[in-house]
Amino acid sequence: MKIVDTREYVSMLRELTEQGHEVNMIISGSSMTPFLIHQRDVIFFRKPDRKLKKGDMVFYQRDNGQFVMHRICKVTQDGYDIIGDAQTEIEHGVRPDQIFALITKVKRKGKLLSHGDFWWEFFEHIWPNLIPFRYLLVRSYGRLKRLLLRKQ
Repeated sequence: MKIVDTREYVSMLRELTEQGHEVNMIISGSSMTPFLIHQRDVIFFRKPDRKLKKGDMVFYQRDNGQFVMHRICKVTQDGYDIIGDAQTEIEHGVRPDQIFALITKVKRKGKLLSHGDFWWEFFEHIWPNLIPFRYLLVRSYGRLKRLLLRKQ
């Protein structure tokens, strides 16, 4: 198995999106839990072809060169406020020129999801409004899941 530098790999995928291609990659990291799980789920993305809005999942590059895929929680006059689904801290002031891709669909638990699917809609429209309660919700879900697994 060949190990590839993440920055190099995502830079290559970014170039493909600039050329008009839709590309995909396996999720790495836990910031989009519970919707997307590290090394299990796949995202499909392309260059944005419409105005971005609250709830959109986007791929962007921070000024330090780091690539991040998170969700827009607020559109501002200067850009976007963005947050991972597992996070409670909002990243303010992401500029439009930093965003290079819009997530168009995901493969979650082996099933393709996109606009119109229940979980896509839940995480696009409802989850961004629950930022103050996320810690409690995720923690409660984890406890319930452990409890149910013990009973099996």
